[in-house]
Amino acid sequence: MRLTWPQPNREIGVVDALGITGLCGLLVARFVPIARLPFWGCVLREQFGWPCLGCGLTRVADRVSHFNFAGAWDANPLGTVAAELFVAALAATVVHLAFKVPLPELELTPREWWYVRIALGAVVLVNYAWVVVSYRYPGLLHG
Repeated sequence: MRLTWPQPNREIGVVDALGITGLCGLLVARFVPIARLPFWGCVLREQFGWPCLGCGLTRVADRVSHFNFAGAWDANPLGTVAAELFVAALAATVVHLAFKVPLPELELTPREWWYVRIALGAVVLVNYAWVVVSYRYPGLLHG
């Protein structure tokens, strides 16, 4: 792993793109009632009674944009962490672009990337298990 700090700059990078994307997504979640659209919803859950991997993400975005973090966590924990990382990226983008504060650059070796992929896969599976149990047996986890 190698962490470097570039010279002060205002060059748009990955973190800036994620911050701007997060801002757009949270503004839509805050001001556009997406979940009330007639075609919006989880087809897998509606047809078969099982949530998909992304079930709860619309509720997460809506609740995070209204500062209801506990409700967002109940909808999808990993989605809540992702939404909060988008907010952190937005804050870093504002500081970076407004004040030329450099953002660190992280380089991982192929072996480290392998570990990241394995860990991310495990986290996604645990999150999906949580979402399924939470949806199928609502009193079990929130008891």
